[in-house]
Amino acid sequence: MTSSDARLTGSDGPAPAHVGFLLIPDFALLAYASSIEPLRAANRLSGRELYRWSHVSIDGCPAVASNGVDIRADFGVGEEVRFDYLFVCAGGNPAAFQHAPTFAWLRQLARRGVRLGGVSGGPYILARANVLSGRRFTIHWEHAPAFMEDYPELDLRRSLYEIDRDRLTSSGGTAPLDMMHAVIAREHGSELALSVSEWFLQTHVREGAGPQRMPLRERLGIAHAPLLRVIGRMEQNLENPVAREELARTAGVSLRQLERLFRLHLGRSLGEHYLGLRLDRARDLLRQTSLSVLETGLACGFANASHFSRAYRARFSHSPRAERAPLGGPAWR
Repeated sequence: MTSSDARLTGSDGPAPAHVGFLLIPDFALLAYASSIEPLRAANRLSGRELYRWSHVSIDGCPAVASNGVDIRADFGVGEEVRFDYLFVCAGGNPAAFQHAPTFAWLRQLARRGVRLGGVSGGPYILARANVLSGRRFTIHWEHAPAFMEDYPELDLRRSLYEIDRDRLTSSGGTAPLDMMHAVIAREHGSELALSVSEWFLQTHVREGAGPQRMPLRERLGIAHAPLLRVIGRMEQNLENPVAREELARTAGVSLRQLERLFRLHLGRSLGEHYLGLRLDRARDLLRQTSLSVLETGLACGFANASHFSRAYRARFSHSPRAERAPLGGPAWR
């Protein structure tokens, strides 16, 4: 019997759903707040306690967010408590989180039928616990490259949020507001969900399949459509860089004209921009994965480690190896 089946029903209807928030050290406060506040609003606007919530930390001590704010924990990982939902809130570098008791507890909750969710970097923790197989899900775009290197077999989407049966994942930021709108609408009707969204001044509730990032036009401040097509193709082909001549054909201009467009709109050459994209991706992989320097370079389109190291040092003023986190790691390892 699942935890939701075990709810008691009184004269005023079903008991409130118990929602847990597992706060991983360095969790993103905005994503957490965007997840819990719609529940409070649903209670307030409905005049009933539809949801109640508890906070869980890995050791029962207060959990500290990435901005230094700490949240008091009601439980520690592994304690016996019945949840209908449990959302894992993570930020910082979730790829570095290694805490076997947390992973074992999440698997135990999954076997009990608890609906598991993850916000921002939280899906990384769910993947570590091996509870995302056979489900589609999303994660914050910053963590996606490292995630795909670690879990190429899983069904990662680049969407705002995904609800696939008993797994609910959101890319973070304010996207959980949209995901919780869908949850509240499914359980208590669209009228209440719309009231909650309006209470938070959401003039537009986004669909789960919507994009996480701004369109290139807004992100780069460029309105030149052929140039934007080229940059978009570059961003999609970092491991196997597209030849300059092929990029010019994408834009429908000569290579010389394309170079002029890059200089005019971005203040750098085509090659400099493409190299910068690949090196930025490499920095993310070095910080968030255990790939070797050579493996990282290959994943970002470099033919050998020496070329990669020279280019990396020229851009960031230190070697790829120096980008690694210091030995020892956080206390939760």
